[in-house]
Amino acid sequence: MIIEALIGFTFVAALLVLLAPNEWAGRLAFALSLVPFVGSLYLWWGFEAGGNALTGGAIAFESRIEWLEIGGRSVSWFVGLDGISLPLVVLTTFLVPLAIVSAWTPIDTRQSQFYGLMLFMEANLLGVFMALDFFLWFIFWEAVLVPMYFLIGVWGGPRRKYAAIKFFVYTNAASLVMFIGFMALVFGLGDSVSSFGLPEITQALAAGELGMWFGIPPETLAMAAFLAMFFGFAVKVPIVPVHTWLPDAHVEAPTPVSVMLAGVLLKMGTYALLRYNFTMLPDQASLLAIPIAVIAVISVIYGAMLALAQKDLKRIVAYSSVSSMGYVILGLVVFTEYGVGGATFQMVAHGLISGLMFMAVGVVYNATHTRMVDDMAGMADRMPIAVGILVAGAFAYMGLPLMAGFAGEFFIFVGAFGADAALPYAPVFTALAMFGIVIVAGYLLSAMQKTLFGPFRLETDYEVGPAPFHDVAPLGVLLAAIIVLGVAPDLFFEMIRDAALPVVEGVSVDG
Repeated sequence: MIIEALIGFTFVAALLVLLAPNEWAGRLAFALSLVPFVGSLYLWWGFEAGGNALTGGAIAFESRIEWLEIGGRSVSWFVGLDGISLPLVVLTTFLVPLAIVSAWTPIDTRQSQFYGLMLFMEANLLGVFMALDFFLWFIFWEAVLVPMYFLIGVWGGPRRKYAAIKFFVYTNAASLVMFIGFMALVFGLGDSVSSFGLPEITQALAAGELGMWFGIPPETLAMAAFLAMFFGFAVKVPIVPVHTWLPDAHVEAPTPVSVMLAGVLLKMGTYALLRYNFTMLPDQASLLAIPIAVIAVISVIYGAMLALAQKDLKRIVAYSSVSSMGYVILGLVVFTEYGVGGATFQMVAHGLISGLMFMAVGVVYNATHTRMVDDMAGMADRMPIAVGILVAGAFAYMGLPLMAGFAGEFFIFVGAFGADAALPYAPVFTALAMFGIVIVAGYLLSAMQKTLFGPFRLETDYEVGPAPFHDVAPLGVLLAAIIVLGVAPDLFFEMIRDAALPVVEGVSVDG
């Protein structure tokens, strides 16, 4: 019952903070958010499951209670963890307390509502990564949109309403397409499944139980469902060309919301792609390997080129996320141990690095009230600690060895180079994707040179000095985590690889 306790406590904590006075809501939210983090460490420490939860492997901390029946199939409270979901649970509970602390300076209105919504979002994110019944998972999946909409729409920048509505419409419409695709699969399985449990559905598909539905042959139905789900999840990731909502959301969102959006919410999309598309329908993914790899490489290069053209520091980091998620898609489609495992590891690594970058940009903005590259210079002299950590985070984004970003990208490249069986011309795709690192280095080094070094210049009347401790402390903690995970990737990678192997073994490279 540890999972129920973890999710339930987070929901209760959200309610308590919503009812708390504004003056101490932030401190209370931080204290309460530490409990789920400690709980996730307990899960990590006691984790003993092996294999993949969807393909018949052991499920850690499993709990299943029948809930109701829909169309002759049972809906259950069905939760559990494996080596793919647990690292993302730890990432979520780790980022939330840091994001809450980073909000203490910029959030000065409706504080109890803001921090309550942050915890409410955390509870639903935990549900997304822990749920193993489709309907339960879908409830958590959709519920995440609600707090994020209000967090952007109420506490965001001048165009916050536009950004919030655009975010909600894009992601909600995509969820509808995904839902239709998945339900078509379930109906096509007919009486071979008696529930909406993801393991049962995955294993029925692997056993060839998918039949004709409304005159649609099984092969066509499976491909149509794959495409519908791929589109739905691709918008959430997002990947090119369905990425346009992301820069607007990031630019208008307050710093702690950007941290959660880039650090965890984008990983919902890649996690779902891995669970639904690449685990349930691996043969369809193999048939579409070249188009998916093309999309991945375009996302890497085009996202980096867009970042190169930006003058707003937040937009630069936002487009960097589009580029980084392209690496994850490439790792998934090659169907190798290090490709799929590296893609999952990169989800965690990017969550930490993007969180650090957005948080550091937020600290600079708190002091200067601008994010425009051309408006400031010489910030290193006025904010040496914060700027030093920002530089370290930028190098982590570039894939500096002994940092988490290098480990994730290295695993993906190792897995992709030798993947000719699953992905024709795999070395070519991999080399093109690696070129994205050069572009990343170009725009990050250029932005840092303009804003951080040289004689101090700021086109405002604000006095700029060292950032307060509570702004810098989360940056230091995030940087430490990035280095630890880069030096010792096996803290997560062994369990990830163990859960990724059944996915790799489930694909027929001949299509």
